[in-house]
Amino acid sequence: MINKESNYTSRDVVNIVSQELKTKKIGHTGTLDPLATGVLVLCVGKATKLVEVLTSNDKEYEAEITLGLLTDSLDITGNILKEEVVNISDSQIMDAVSSMKGKYTQEVPIYSAVKINGKKLYEYARNNEEIELPTRDVEIKEISVVGPIKRVNNRIIFNISTTVSKGTYIRSLANDIAKKLGTIGVMSKLNRVRQGNFNLVNSYSLDDIKNGKYKLQSIEIALKDFYDIIVDDNLEKKIKNGCKIPNIYNKDFVLFKNKEKVIALYKKDDSDTTILRVYKMF
Repeated sequence: MINKESNYTSRDVVNIVSQELKTKKIGHTGTLDPLATGVLVLCVGKATKLVEVLTSNDKEYEAEITLGLLTDSLDITGNILKEEVVNISDSQIMDAVSSMKGKYTQEVPIYSAVKINGKKLYEYARNNEEIELPTRDVEIKEISVVGPIKRVNNRIIFNISTTVSKGTYIRSLANDIAKKLGTIGVMSKLNRVRQGNFNLVNSYSLDDIKNGKYKLQSIEIALKDFYDIIVDDNLEKKIKNGCKIPNIYNKDFVLFKNKEKVIALYKKDDSDTTILRVYKMF
């Protein structure tokens, strides 16, 4: 895990770590914008098979929201589109933030890498091309205002702590909170403090990587929360051959191991829940 500094893209971090570890087989499990800091989980070698698995984990963020300002990117780094004086009470802000808890349909920001018709949304934005923005069903699992609510130069600035599902844009969440308050707003700071089991406490800085002060975690640790089974020789042979397995465990995912290592992660079949099929083979 890397504790990403601001002004680096996620790709920048991958490139730096790739150079230090002398491998091109490396990937990250959830993009952080250059403005953002915090946990960026990298998968190296055969663990790159875990990228899709770990990207699906819940994520916890601390974010600063500034009301009274709107930009094209929905964060403080974008081009200013509009400014207005805001006069909203603390209790209104607390209520609006609390009301975001639960599932809702969120619009994907134009400055994002989501592809429409083979082209990334930010490419449409840079070319000033009109495009209907896609939406996603997301879940805000926990959200609250933390710390004091400040009023500076006709703007209101406050911080939230939130745990969200995969695919949630905190920039869009900030904008949606502002809309609930009948005003405009942007995300002015963002720090990812946790992704699944990975948190800031166990993350390394880029300087740590450059100075060799790091330890790679095993696939077993990365998948420690999955239901697991130690296989016998007969089941191990079937698994290594990619055979379907009866879902006698009644689980969505099952991690199969022998006495030495992880063999495979199986997933419940979408069309037949009584069957498990290979999801990732290690």
